[in-house]
Amino acid sequence: MHRCRIAALYALVSWFACAAATAQSSAHLFFRVTLGQQAPAAASGRILIFLTEGSGATAVDDDPFSPKPVYAAAKEVTQLKPGGSVEVDTDDLVYPHGFSTLKPGNYQVQAVLDTRHTYDYSGRGEGDLISKVVALTDWTPGKGSEPSLTLTEAVAERAPRTPLTAEQEHAAHLEDFVSPVLSRFFGTPVHMRAWVILPPGYQANQKERYLSVYWTHGFTATLASCKQSGAAIYKRMAEGKMPPMIWVMLDESWATGTHEFTNSANNGPWGSALTAEFMPYLEAKYRMDSTVHGRFLQGHSSGGWATLQLQVNYPGIFGGTWSTSPDPSDFHDFTGVDLYAPHANMYHRPDGTPYPLVRDHDKVLGTAEGFAKMERVLGEYGGQFGSFDWVFSPRGADGRPLPMFNRDTGDVDPQVVAYWRDHYDLAHKVTTEWSVRGPALRGKIHVFVGTADTFYLDGAAHKFDAVLRSLNADAHFTFIENRTHFDLYKVGDDRAGLLDRIGAEMWAAGHNGQQWKGK
Repeated sequence: MHRCRIAALYALVSWFACAAATAQSSAHLFFRVTLGQQAPAAASGRILIFLTEGSGATAVDDDPFSPKPVYAAAKEVTQLKPGGSVEVDTDDLVYPHGFSTLKPGNYQVQAVLDTRHTYDYSGRGEGDLISKVVALTDWTPGKGSEPSLTLTEAVAERAPRTPLTAEQEHAAHLEDFVSPVLSRFFGTPVHMRAWVILPPGYQANQKERYLSVYWTHGFTATLASCKQSGAAIYKRMAEGKMPPMIWVMLDESWATGTHEFTNSANNGPWGSALTAEFMPYLEAKYRMDSTVHGRFLQGHSSGGWATLQLQVNYPGIFGGTWSTSPDPSDFHDFTGVDLYAPHANMYHRPDGTPYPLVRDHDKVLGTAEGFAKMERVLGEYGGQFGSFDWVFSPRGADGRPLPMFNRDTGDVDPQVVAYWRDHYDLAHKVTTEWSVRGPALRGKIHVFVGTADTFYLDGAAHKFDAVLRSLNADAHFTFIENRTHFDLYKVGDDRAGLLDRIGAEMWAAGHNGQQWKGK
């Protein structure tokens, strides 16, 4: 009996010790974030806390190219008053794992209030509120007081990368068009915006009609950056490096990411709005060659896919696309993943190894799982994987797109993928519809991509090239050796030199093969 009592007491003590250890290990770590007293009004948005090892940084931010891991925690806040505070659980909505699990060491931390919910698309921007970077020296999570972060500074409007000359400003014309078809879809006025860049000599040559190029940008770009890109093209035309053409710098940024100028169950009929409404409006206002042989397409990355699909879907409207580093055009290789494979998974290969998503040549910088899970922390709208869902997926019962893959496990949803295939897999579309599209599409597809593309987009381009070869499509794919997503256009010392070749090829296509001589 005595031994039984001792055993029972030992068991009870052991249970309490185990429970205490479990409670300690599962205890969440909270950081306090305060809105500075100098703030003019209450603020709402998504609080983001970024933390990384080291010291001396002027900013701590999500950076997929950073050699050091960046930890992030998030919390939505509404009407946080000046001087008011909120506790952010840094073990709740976090990436890559809770702050309480960090080993002791030196860290630095910064808070951001994303007031417009645009961080997942373009990072911190005008009107967002930030704290100073706080150093955590010899910090042990959960030991002693945790840092208090005060939002004291508003992010200013970004200055243009390169100030425009008076001539460049004069050549750029902002167009803001309210689309009837998009407005009906959303039940509210929807604007389509673009900077129209008129070539040198446009005003002097009143009788001349010009070839036109419909251009659109990649992920994270905005209407403001469209103007900068257009100004750079105008400069090349003025210097005689590119032929004189009208460039329409289309803004495809949207609350959900990029809408890609395609018809979507979630984002609305952007392809129809562009081709049936906005383009006729522009061609009536400017002296554009409005024939199929006078309209061309050009874009990079997400803009590369947008222009590629516009050419495929509207072959009788456009005379050719010159798409660079396009997002996946064959979903047998969706940044390395075969979406049609049995039990396909976005995070892991069948052998369990992770799928990389970002590289610097042979060095892997980030995985698909890491990007998707960080995106979930940064916000519900505007991230790259979320943007794909908003463009490609059917709409769910809750009014949001059905996710193509499970963000926790990476498992691909075959039913959603089947919808993607039938509507947006360009290789599948041209294969199944070649008898209809082929005659008007042959010879019009031009694609450039680097063999070391940062996001592995050369894989899908190779597959699409093979499909078009099998169809005798007379497509032109150029794989530039050892070039990445970001230096593809470089020719010699000129980082944008590829534009000259593209412009010359467009000129020849619009003038029955006549070569443009330049200056």
